[in-house]
This record gives sequence, structure tokens and C-alpha cells, in this order.
Amino acid sequence: MPLHFDTNEYLGRQSVAKRAVQSAGLDALLIFAPESQYWLCGYDTFGFAMFQCLVLTAKGDLHLLTRAPDMRQAQYTSTLKDSQIHVWPEHHGANPANNLRELLSDLNVLSGTIGFESQTAGLTDFNGQMLRAALPDLINASDLIRNLRRIKSPAEIAMHRRAAALSDNALDAALETTRAGAFEGDILAAMQGAVFKGGGDYAGNEFILGSGPGALLCRYYSGRRHLDAQDQMTIEWSGVYARYHAAMMRTIVIGKPNDAQLRMQDVAAEALLACENAIRPGAPMGDVYDAHARVFDMHGFGHARLQACGYGMGAVYNPIWVDFPMFYEGNPLEMQADQVFFLHMVLMDSDAGLAMCLGHSILVTDTGVERLSRHGVDLLIR
Repeated sequence: MPLHFDTNEYLGRQSVAKRAVQSAGLDALLIFAPESQYWLCGYDTFGFAMFQCLVLTAKGDLHLLTRAPDMRQAQYTSTLKDSQIHVWPEHHGANPANNLRELLSDLNVLSGTIGFESQTAGLTDFNGQMLRAALPDLINASDLIRNLRRIKSPAEIAMHRRAAALSDNALDAALETTRAGAFEGDILAAMQGAVFKGGGDYAGNEFILGSGPGALLCRYYSGRRHLDAQDQMTIEWSGVYARYHAAMMRTIVIGKPNDAQLRMQDVAAEALLACENAIRPGAPMGDVYDAHARVFDMHGFGHARLQACGYGMGAVYNPIWVDFPMFYEGNPLEMQADQVFFLHMVLMDSDAGLAMCLGHSILVTDTGVERLSRHGVDLLIR
């Protein structure tokens, strides 16, 4: 089995999760988030796009209800035994929520208090309505496993470090490939290839690359161009190892940077340092956003910044590598040691037609932060 952690790691997670279910007054938790399933038992698939549910009872029993194509996936990637894997029958008019109800009855928890994860791409609205029709008294417990996942074990931190090294390798590959006349597709291929060559995975969302006017976008879009002799290119990507992410972001100047770009780079670097200085265990996440906004606004870039400046990193799945929560105004959630975050200082000045973005992943320590990237924060010019 390609399990990424030893047995004790999984047993420890399952024990902590069982106690959390008990503390919440639940008899069972219905787990639909692929991140929660992966964290608890190693189950690794994209089959979560269909109806599937991992049941955790207050006694600590784990049972997976899934489709036939994912049965062997569960056998191969997870700690689950065959007796813990249940396949719902697919046919016209099938209702897997009813099969889940039968499983809960067999586990003697159907009459109890049952929580479920609703805030996840692993439960579509269609399937959610079907679920509520079969089990109308469910209690939302979307944060139960998510809260446990935020604090990383030493073994998980090691995975993040490997992911960060792959992110650095991808940036090296981008810099080797980027020049006037270069094709964006070649740059993306070099970056993704560096991750794969290092034993990494696909990221939770597409690598983002835009040049020219597209450098002011922070989402992937279809279409490729060649770089001009004087150009700008924004890239946002993440190395991934065993599904663990460590995202980075850079704007690369092709040709000679102008004074505005140099100033934007200096301000972005100042804001990044201010955010790192605001991170400490026990401080609210909103403090980090405030530090970012204060620097940008002080230098006259309030119109060009975003309404968030980063978010959590973890072992996450499509369609997005964001592992909530985010650094936004007023977020009261306290940061804790052994959390991993991605900080991104994003300046998109539509009036000037210029972008300047700077970001990397960090580990929260007992006293502050540790940068996971080996790359510095100087302006990149090609």
C-alpha cells in the first residue's frame, strides 16, 4: 500500500478524531471532504466528485461507502480493511443516500446524533439534498476534522518541506526557461515537470501563469502566448508532495524594469516582512491582513491590493489548493505553532497596467515564522 505515514501516525489521528466526535456529542460523523478522508486513513482518489462518504463513529469505527471504481483505490491507498469498504449499487434511479442510511443502521448509530461535513467540494448540492432527504436531522460539523488538520505533526511538516523544495525547483525551471520570445507553454511544462521529476503530484488547482495584460490575473485561463522583449509574467504555483502543498507566487520582469515596477517590488517585499512579523502563536489572523493593508495603503497602493493576503496550506484536493481559513480583515481565528500558511502580496494596478506579486509558504514556530522556500524575495528579471 502506498501509505505516506506509519501506522502510529494514522492511529493517533483516528484517536484524536474519535475524541472530537465524542466531545461534540455526536454518535457518528459523515465525512465527505477528501482532505478529511485522506488525513484519517490515507484514502486518496478523485472519486469524491461522485457520492462517497467515510463514516466515523463515536466508538472509533471507520467505514467507507463508495462507488465500484473506487473500491480498489481504497484497498490500495488506505488503512481500511475490506470489511470497512462498502460499495453502493449503481443503476437508474439509484440513491446512495439511502444506502448510507442502511449502513448507519447496521452500525447502530442511525437513531443517534449524526454530524456531517457540508462545506466541501466532496458533497455537491444535488447529493446534499438527497442526503438531507434520507437523513433530515443531520448536524453541520464541517469544522470538526478541519480544526484537527490545521496543526501539523512532525511527519506532516516534513511533507510540507518536501513540497516547498519542489516549489523552489519549479521556480528554478521557470527562470531557466523564461526569456524574450519564450512560449508560456514551455515555461509551464518546465515547472510542472520539475515537480514530477522530484516525486511530486499535481497541485490542487492549475499552475497560474499570465503575461502581458494577463499578468494582472490571479486565476488560470486557457490560451498561450510568446513573451515580448519587454514584458511581465506573473506565476503562482505549488510544489506538492503526498498531496501536501507549499505555494509560491512571483512576478518576473522580462527586459528592463521601470521605476514603477521597482517601487512595487520594494513595497511588496516590505509588506511580506510585515506580515511575517505579525505572525505568532495566539495572535488573530486578522493582524496579518492588517499588516499587509497598512504597508500597501501607506505607499499609495490601496487601490491595487486584494481583500486577502494568504491562507492555510495542507494536504488538499481539487478544485482549489486553499486550505481555509484565509488572512482577511477581522479574522479572529488565532494562529498556532506548527501551522503552515501561504502569504501572497498581490499588487494588480489596472490603471498602470502593471502587476507585482510576491509570495511563499511559511511555518509558524513558537516565536514567529520560518520561511520554507530557499529563494529570496528580490525582483526576478529575465
